[in-house]
Amino acid sequence: MLQTNTAGTSDYEQAIAEAKAAIIAKMTLSVGKDPGYATDRDWFVATALAARDRVTHRFLGGKRASKADGKKRVYYLSLEFLIGRQLTDVLYNFELYDIFRAALGDLGVDIERVREAEPDAALGNGGLGRLAACFMESMATLGIPAYGYGIRYDHGLFRQVIKDGWQQEFPETWLENGTPWEFLRSDVTYDIRFGGSVETKTVNNVPRFIWHPSEVVHAVAYDTPIVGWRGSNVNPLRLWSARAADPIALSLFNKGDHVGALSDQARSAAISKVLYPSDETAAGQELRLRQEYFFVSASLQDLINRHIRIYGDLYSLPDRAAIQLNDTHPAVAIAEMMRILLDDHNLRWDEAWRITSSTFSYTNHTLLPEALETWPLPLFERLLPRHLQIIYFINNLHLEATKKNFPNEPELLSSVSIIDERDGRRLRMGQLAFIGSHTINGVSALHTDLMKETTFRDLNRVYPGRIQNKTNGITFRRWLQQSNPGLTKLLCEVCGEEVLDKPELIKRLEEHADDPALQQRIAKIKRANKVVLCKIVTDRLGFRVEADSLFDVQIKRQHEYKRQLLNLLETVALYDAIRSNPTADWAPRVKIFAGKAAASYVAAKLIIKLANDIAKTVNNDPSVQGKLKVVFLPNYNVSLAEKIIPAADLSEQISTAGMEASGTGNMKLALNGALTIGTLDGANIEIKDNVGDDNIFIFGLTAAEVEERKRAGAPTATDNIAASPMLRQVLDAIGGGVFSPDDPNRFKPIIDGLRSQDRYMLTDDFDSYWAAQRRVDELWNQPEKWTRAAIVNIANMAWFSSDRTIAEYAEQIWKVPV
Repeated sequence: MLQTNTAGTSDYEQAIAEAKAAIIAKMTLSVGKDPGYATDRDWFVATALAARDRVTHRFLGGKRASKADGKKRVYYLSLEFLIGRQLTDVLYNFELYDIFRAALGDLGVDIERVREAEPDAALGNGGLGRLAACFMESMATLGIPAYGYGIRYDHGLFRQVIKDGWQQEFPETWLENGTPWEFLRSDVTYDIRFGGSVETKTVNNVPRFIWHPSEVVHAVAYDTPIVGWRGSNVNPLRLWSARAADPIALSLFNKGDHVGALSDQARSAAISKVLYPSDETAAGQELRLRQEYFFVSASLQDLINRHIRIYGDLYSLPDRAAIQLNDTHPAVAIAEMMRILLDDHNLRWDEAWRITSSTFSYTNHTLLPEALETWPLPLFERLLPRHLQIIYFINNLHLEATKKNFPNEPELLSSVSIIDERDGRRLRMGQLAFIGSHTINGVSALHTDLMKETTFRDLNRVYPGRIQNKTNGITFRRWLQQSNPGLTKLLCEVCGEEVLDKPELIKRLEEHADDPALQQRIAKIKRANKVVLCKIVTDRLGFRVEADSLFDVQIKRQHEYKRQLLNLLETVALYDAIRSNPTADWAPRVKIFAGKAAASYVAAKLIIKLANDIAKTVNNDPSVQGKLKVVFLPNYNVSLAEKIIPAADLSEQISTAGMEASGTGNMKLALNGALTIGTLDGANIEIKDNVGDDNIFIFGLTAAEVEERKRAGAPTATDNIAASPMLRQVLDAIGGGVFSPDDPNRFKPIIDGLRSQDRYMLTDDFDSYWAAQRRVDELWNQPEKWTRAAIVNIANMAWFSSDRTIAEYAEQIWKVPV
């Protein structure tokens, strides 16, 4: 119950008045605007700064408390942090959203317009970055002292624009007007060295290695506070921006070479300009390696300096710090830590290796060989000559021990070596991360099992017991409470308000799954979310879709193994079937696609074009009578996901079995009441185990069957196509130019690839996928049964909370109390 103060106003009214005063003060003194002339962007900045003041007090207080009690810290190294918009996140987690909404309303400002004025932080691409963001929020919620370390990209990946159906890439200008959430730490700057040579000296009969770099770049720290639920704790996300040691070569400038005078600055600044520069060229590969070493070196220097400042020496580092490598990108940290301990602090090799291997742990996110980074030795040696020496020595000791324990197995030595001697000598960074870490984890039960059986089979023999599983999770604060307030309100009513703090209580919802009144409320909430998405489609694409249709959603990074193409093949088959039999009881369906393809990924970009060409044909064909629409929403990001996910009815998780490590979109969609259609891949298996076989649509080959087909080499794609008249008709239509009359051969490369190789086994799974989709139609045409299945999905998602995942990391890997 709200209290009344001596002035006769309630605490709630007083809080609103204080929020209004704070916003107006920030508008006047920080933004420098009269409120009567302020833009939506101005209101956003003023509101964010007013909220940030509250965050800062908690942030600084938490840092002081952590230093005082000597808690072990977690350092999370990731090349991506897809944090999205932060205003709503901060206000919700501090339980200030209603207060600030009312305060802005009193000022005549709509909080939704203010929220829309904040650009998404362009610090990631897909699931890897979003997982890192969820983990950072969960660490703050659970009170784990943590730093996230990454790069402050000026432009992130890119802004995707679809022009005439083709993806085009433009700079993502999220920092164009700055961001009110970050704090520049200009006093926290580190030298990052590249190139040069290594000199060997003997000091007291001990060899010492002195690295003489040819280039030095400055890494400057920016801190963004990450707020835990109910403001319980605030941890920093520390991002590094690259600067030249000398911003301008004055001698060149004064000689008239004004462009050349800035070349060093441009070369240095390029490191933090763009996420994932294309590595199609040698220059692109070099920049990618420079990025990875840049943020790793700055982060390790920073955490080591902090440790020495507090504890005095480095021998206790494993007891006071846990460093998590989020995928293979930061793997060079193993060599950098050894360099710092050996060269900067003069530790013995055995002591340095004990500290390093006891401090690091490594999360693997992929089994695809092309995604496990390798570097050409000449490139690596040119950029990081001292590190290559260290890696050679690590590898020699590792191979000697392996040979001793596994004599007469030369093939094993080749398999587990950090140096790949085939096809040009290359450094295998996954091997380095594995050897230099005390624990390696997969991100779903299947993925972890496959790691042991395939990618890291031999390393698992050499270092048994090192691999364990930590199935991914998502933060419910972002993907339920903020994204779907209508559903959240219902859950609080049915399951109790405490469900906001204890996600496991969502299970109570299942007790009411057969209640017609609850089913109607759930369906009403879903439809309201779909109406919102319908408006987005109309505003952005210029045509209407109907909210009463089945919203069939595939939203993820464009990659062939994720099989957006399989979805498109079924779309064409469905289009043909509707036209052939228009009076059949088809479930009206809207196929919704979103996701970016890497700028140099030609095949994925061609699939995006195919999706748009199919959409153009289907959406303009009156013969389908609105029973099928196809939508490709451009520039997929966190904010767009927050609108699509609550509106989705069907969640497409159709990767080739054994190739998707986990997925987290599958969890977000199921939590919001979408039913999954998918292969037995990644976390789909655990979702099936939680929701039951009757509430998910499983199809296709299993991971074991995929491997068996690969080994056997049969049946071939040709056999599969010959056995499926429907598939043959679809391929003939696409390959023959039905959807590209202006260029009949446009999609011939796609069709030829399927006929000749079909690496991702679309032709194997097509008929099974078609059958599963018809089961979807059948259930959709029984609304009560569909809604009941949606309720069962929602009720059984609590296990997929990132709080559970982080608690497991803390207990079993980091050894940090929660």
